[in-house]
Amino acid sequence: MSRIGKKPVDIPAGVKVEVAGANIKVSGPKGSLEFKGHPNIKVTVDNGENKVIVENTMPQARTERAMHGTTRALINNMVIGVSKGFEQKLEIFGTGYGVKEQGGKLVITVGFSHPIEMQIPKTVKAVIDVPAAKGNDIPAKFTLTGYDKHELGQFASDIRKSKPPEPYQGKGIRFAGQHIKRKVGKAVAGGAA
Repeated sequence: MSRIGKKPVDIPAGVKVEVAGANIKVSGPKGSLEFKGHPNIKVTVDNGENKVIVENTMPQARTERAMHGTTRALINNMVIGVSKGFEQKLEIFGTGYGVKEQGGKLVITVGFSHPIEMQIPKTVKAVIDVPAAKGNDIPAKFTLTGYDKHELGQFASDIRKSKPPEPYQGKGIRFAGQHIKRKVGKAVAGGAA
């Protein structure tokens, strides 16, 4: 039995959870999210204690065991998202690299012959803290916020994939606080002729 799946999900004030068969809808001050669960995972809302309880009706089946904890985690993420929201900070290192928001798109300049334009999803907001990097020491910084954890994480990952950090000088896009394993460049051989 899943240890995570057994834990009930607390419903904070202002958040409403509706269950109709396998469909779960969570709405709160930040927005509303829907999720279609597995048919053999039973989700009930205890309004007396303000908790969501997830039960596995077929504990012997491998797929249902896997989906028990997953369903509980997804519901928990939806509840946190519509009440508090999520954020992801990114940094761009490199001379001449930068980021700006233009017409609902994130325009990223990372050393290619053209800037990279990425459409910002409806559930995500981008706040640019530092628009341009100054060398390899002071990065360009921006923050993505949203209430859908999956969409926010996927968008942040797609941005990072456009120019992942390279190991020699560390230039590229990385998550804030991410450690990059550095390599030593080739040393020039100094020999007497």
